[in-house]
Amino acid sequence: MEIVMILVSGVLVTVGTYLLLTKSILRVVIGTVLLSHAAHFLLLTLPGLSRGAPPLQGENAAQYADPLPQALILTAIVISFGVTAFMLVLAYRTYKEHGTDDLNQLRGSSDE
Repeated sequence: MEIVMILVSGVLVTVGTYLLLTKSILRVVIGTVLLSHAAHFLLLTLPGLSRGAPPLQGENAAQYADPLPQALILTAIVISFGVTAFMLVLAYRTYKEHGTDDLNQLRGSSDE
């Protein structure tokens, strides 16, 4: 199961990086969202995935699930939601001010 999660994270990082390198502001925002999801998958995969382990069964339990990665992922989800909301508002204001979402036209350069 860890291999599947790592491959999904790799695909998300690849697509997110590709979208970050495009000219559209909205694609850049979507690329950062995909990169944050890839980071969430990696944080979930780090301790190893185990099936059937209870969250906690007292101090003498032989095997239990580690709650720290889940807490880190919840914190990262809240932070990435805030960053995404800020970037969407910033992209909207940029579009309203300049009338375009093309990053090359915002810098004043041309593709001639």
